[in-house]
Amino acid sequence: MQLDIDIDEWPAGDWEALAARAAGAAGKVARELANARLAVSVLFTSNEEVHELNREWRGRDKPTNVLSFPMLERAELLGLAPDGPPVLLGDIALALGVCMREAEAKGASLEAHAAHLIVHGLLHLAGHDHVDSDEQAEAMEALEIAALAKMGIADPYGDRETPGA
Repeated sequence: MQLDIDIDEWPAGDWEALAARAAGAAGKVARELANARLAVSVLFTSNEEVHELNREWRGRDKPTNVLSFPMLERAELLGLAPDGPPVLLGDIALALGVCMREAEAKGASLEAHAAHLIVHGLLHLAGHDHVDSDEQAEAMEALEIAALAKMGIADPYGDRETPGA
């Protein structure tokens, strides 16, 4: 997966490397994300920017931790041949203030929480969701937990056993 990273108003850190590690881990647990043709833009930005995007594109007048904007339907992604030109999977935007507050509340580092949100956003771009049923939410959470475990990051949802560990 090719990543186009834009960092605006985030503290110093190797956010590009973190995003690459998160994308690699996501591709190991959701094989459809391992296609080298895929391109994703990741925006590390302010609450204000994410608030504006959330209001404009989702009709929600508040900031949120991560937004995902898919450019492919899941069937297109699953049918994507491994050879050919790059294909834009979609865009992800992370809000610094919300991410910082959530990380602190969870007792996690900003880096670990951002990695979780990048994995979460990538899974959304791949067509996974968590809003329609408990089973759907549990399946997506299991993928997130497994991807984060590959990065050495603890289960962000609690003390559940890590799948594949």
